[in-house]
Amino acid sequence: MKMKKLKSGMKAAISMSILSVAGHAGAVELNAGDYNVNLYGFARVAASYDLDENIASGGQSGSIGAVNTSGSDGASGHFGMDANTSRLGLSVESPEGVKTVVELDFDNNDTLVPRLRHAYGEYNGVLIGQYWSNYLSFFGNSSTLDFDSLPGTGGTVNRVPQIRYTSGPLSFSIEEQLGGLVNNDLGGPGNVTKSTPTVTARFQDSMGGMSYAAGAMAKQITVDDGTVDDSAFGYGAFVSGNIAVTESLTLRAAINYTDGAAAYIYRTGSNGFFGLDAYTTSASGDLETIESVGGTFGASLNLGGGSSVNVGYGIAEQDLDEAAAAGAAVGGESERNSMLAANYQWSPVAKVKMGVEYARISKENQDGSDGDANRVMFLAQYSF
Repeated sequence: MKMKKLKSGMKAAISMSILSVAGHAGAVELNAGDYNVNLYGFARVAASYDLDENIASGGQSGSIGAVNTSGSDGASGHFGMDANTSRLGLSVESPEGVKTVVELDFDNNDTLVPRLRHAYGEYNGVLIGQYWSNYLSFFGNSSTLDFDSLPGTGGTVNRVPQIRYTSGPLSFSIEEQLGGLVNNDLGGPGNVTKSTPTVTARFQDSMGGMSYAAGAMAKQITVDDGTVDDSAFGYGAFVSGNIAVTESLTLRAAINYTDGAAAYIYRTGSNGFFGLDAYTTSASGDLETIESVGGTFGASLNLGGGSSVNVGYGIAEQDLDEAAAAGAAVGGESERNSMLAANYQWSPVAKVKMGVEYARISKENQDGSDGDANRVMFLAQYSF
C-alpha cells in the first residue's frame, strides 16, 4: 500500500487513552515536617475472556503481536485474571521546591518483580529522570480498560530517561532513543547504533472547552559493521486534542506521522509496539527510511453518578511496499494494527472505579495475511 493510501485512510483518525494513566489526585499525605510527601497508587484487578484465541498479556491487555494471521483457527475461549498493573508511587517535594517521584508497578512478564515506571527529579521547570516521553499528549486519548490501549495515539506512550525543560505551554527535551530497528534481510548490516538522542518539542494548552497539543521529534540511527557505514535521519510530528461538545459529550482525536521513527507511532510493528525505522537496499547497503502514520478518534458520554460510556478506535500503519519491492523479506511484518474498544465505566464509591469492555483487535501483514481477535474485559480499581 502506498503512503498516500495510508494518509487518506487516516483522515478520520481516531484517539485513545489509558484508564487513570498518571495523576496523583487523592494521594495520601504523610507527615514529614516541611516536606510535602504523598503516597499514591491503586490496587487493580483485570479479567479478560478471549473469544477467538488467547492474546492476553500482562494486565490482561490484548497483545497485537499474538493475533494469529496464518488463517488457521486455534482453540477458542480463554479466560485470565491478574493484578499485575497495580501501582505504588511516592512523591516528595522539599521546602525549596525540589520534587522527586518514584513509581512502580508489577507488569513485568508475570514474574511479579516490581517494574520501574517513573523515577525523576524536577525543579524550576527542569525535569531529569525517567518519565513519559515529551513526544506525547494525553489530550486526545480515549479511555479504555485495556492497559496498553489503542494504537496510533498522539505521540508515543512510553517512558524514557530524559532531560526536559518546560516553560508555560512549551516543553523541550533530549531523550533516550526509542526503536532503531532495521530490516536486514537483504544481507545488510546487523549492527545498529542509536547515534543521537531523540530531540523533542511540544506545545499544549487549553482554552474554554477545548484542549490541544502539537509535538515534533528527530533522531538519527547509524549502521557500521566494518563494511557498511550509513546513517538514517528520523523525524515525526503529531497533533492531539479534545473538545467538550456538550456538558456530557466529549470528542477526542489525534494524528501522528513519522519517517524513520516507527516506535514513535504507538503500537506499530509485528510485536505491536515497535515497527521498522529503515531497511537496507543492498548487501553493500544504504539505509532507506520507512514512513508510518497513526491516528485515533473517540467519544465519551458522561451519564452522571460516576458512570460513563466510552468508545474509541485507533490505527497504526507502516508503508512497507517499497521495502518489499526492493527485495526485503518484509511480507510477514505487520503493516496495519488497529483496535476498536467500547466500554461502560462506573464509580460505586469515591476512589473505586469499575468497568466492562468489548474490544476487537486486527492485524494485517504486508503480504496480505491478516487476523482478528475479539475479547471482553472486566476491571476493578481501588485508588488511594
